[in-house]
Amino acid sequence: MASLDELASQFHDRLQALKDRTRLESGDWYPWRSLAAMQMLDREIDVGAGRLQEMIGGAPVVDVGCGDGDIAFFLESMGAEVDAVDHPLTNYNRMEGVRALKRALGSKIGIHALDLDSRPNLPRSNYGFATMLGVLYHLKNPYMVLETLAHRAQHLYLSTRIASLTPDRGLNFGALPMAYLVDDRELNNDPTNFWIFSKTGLERLVRRAGWTVLQQFTLGVSPEESDPVTNDTRAFLLLESRLAKTTGLALGLGWHELDYGSSRWTGRRFSAKVDVPKPLTPATLRFIFHLPEALVAHRPHTVLRASVNGIPLASIDFTAPGEHEYSATLPLVPAGQAEVAFELDSAARIGSDERELGVQVYFNGPSPIRIV
Repeated sequence: MASLDELASQFHDRLQALKDRTRLESGDWYPWRSLAAMQMLDREIDVGAGRLQEMIGGAPVVDVGCGDGDIAFFLESMGAEVDAVDHPLTNYNRMEGVRALKRALGSKIGIHALDLDSRPNLPRSNYGFATMLGVLYHLKNPYMVLETLAHRAQHLYLSTRIASLTPDRGLNFGALPMAYLVDDRELNNDPTNFWIFSKTGLERLVRRAGWTVLQQFTLGVSPEESDPVTNDTRAFLLLESRLAKTTGLALGLGWHELDYGSSRWTGRRFSAKVDVPKPLTPATLRFIFHLPEALVAHRPHTVLRASVNGIPLASIDFTAPGEHEYSATLPLVPAGQAEVAFELDSAARIGSDERELGVQVYFNGPSPIRIV
């Protein structure tokens, strides 16, 4: 199978051939190689086609700041259902390019003209994967947009310009969580440029907006030598949301109410239905849960067993506090909705809490119960 790097390069050549023989009525094609970002995802942090498809899962994808839609069309070619989002007033050709390519390719992507700075209403509520490449410094309200995305998408591939030095190189703010606000014509004579963050500032911004950094890299001049106007450094971050709603999972019996907006306790027996987009041979059930210290003090051994569609799986004994994964493999799970049931040897009551407590499960990130 071709690598993500190779697939993106081949698709770029295909799109370029289409652009070379297609004239836009009132603008020019976006001049930069958008799909280089997908090639770098493979080259720089070893995220290949398989891992990318795993992050997407069976959910749709959104390309924020789509330009001519190169990345949106590429992800569609990999089997994803895609929404392409941009603001016509700041798009290079007022979104004529993405519409022309959709016609030429016979594509089914959704094209959405949105001003996320004023109304960050994305077309859907749940995405498996989002891209926002070269967009953040064009936003007046980057925190609002990033937080909105964190509620809607499980993963985000983000790139933006960063800096450590002021334009006169008199102040080094690289180690501080800061941003430089460029003047309206200071950067590339482009009044749509606004905030250039330090690397530290960018990391704090994405964390506070609801994201966890999985991997990152930079391109261009050394970050220590970068400034907002002349010496260009780009940061690329692969992020995982802590706020997105869990998709592909329906809770059954044995779950207590949501605590603090992020976790649920189970009872001794609990169940769920898990979406399985395609037949899996073999298939692995993965269940992430937490054992607080107070629970382990009451119940030193947590023996957990499971079944999928009535097929019993192994029992595993967990004895330490902290996060754990129950994992078991079975020969086949057909496509559709799988019935998953769990059972503990015993439940506990802690302090004044009268509930029957099994294990604690967090829901502020990817689905805690998956079949892969």
